[in-house]
Amino acid sequence: MTTGLEADLHTHTTASDGTQSPAANVQMAFEAGLGAIAITDHDTVSGIAEAVEAGLKLGIEVVPGVEISTVAGGQDIHVLGYFMQVEDPQFLARLASLRETRDRRNEMIIERLQQLGLSITLDEIFQEVANIKTKGDTVGRPHIAAVLMKKGYVASISEAFDKYLGNGAAAYANPPRIEPSTAIQWIQEAGGTAVLAHPGIYHDDKLVEEIIGQGLDGIEVYHSDHSPEEETKYLHLAQRFELLITAGSDFHGERGGVVFHAPIGSKRIGMDVLKNLQQKKEPLS
Repeated sequence: MTTGLEADLHTHTTASDGTQSPAANVQMAFEAGLGAIAITDHDTVSGIAEAVEAGLKLGIEVVPGVEISTVAGGQDIHVLGYFMQVEDPQFLARLASLRETRDRRNEMIIERLQQLGLSITLDEIFQEVANIKTKGDTVGRPHIAAVLMKKGYVASISEAFDKYLGNGAAAYANPPRIEPSTAIQWIQEAGGTAVLAHPGIYHDDKLVEEIIGQGLDGIEVYHSDHSPEEETKYLHLAQRFELLITAGSDFHGERGGVVFHAPIGSKRIGMDVLKNLQQKKEPLS
């Protein structure tokens, strides 16, 4: 029996760029009075098994999820997937290809940082995460930011992104990635449901509507980076296109005394949405 009637459908763990283990996220969900939590690591499902085991012990439903990185309109677009067959060989191979793209991005960022005169190597990044990473996990910009902070180049993770790693910053790099339509198709072909993550951060509602037309199942209306006005706007958009409505904290853990993006359970939605998320939608041909 679950402990609560609400779910947080967007959290990250050490399997990608979070700072807490999957089991720790589930424990925090229990402490927050939630009934369910989704593990939605970037381009990997490697943390789900541990979370499910912890959920069984605590009476928390763990929603198998993923956050797939894509590019459209010249910017990163993230597509959340829920209730995929996480052991499907084709889906796992596709995620592995995305992690290879992430690896190339890390190489490009390090090269640019070195060109800017910063003494930092990929080996240092790997050493930083060696004790928390296992096969199938991802390494990303927050890990690079942590090393930049450790070496004194920046005072905080936020400064690292503002100065070097964020979109348009000095060392920003973005190799070719799949489009949102491809991510939607991959998720649906694996038996899952595709939801557009945090549409408010893209600042391009025309693009959001284009992605909706590519077979999207839902929108993350309630997100830690959305203003109340944006939540209202995307609620109306979801209703207009008859899309599922989700909510998520986008919790990444704590770095340098700061929680990114917000604590587990800070954005939540009724458990009844889980039934709709489990209803498979056929991908567009």
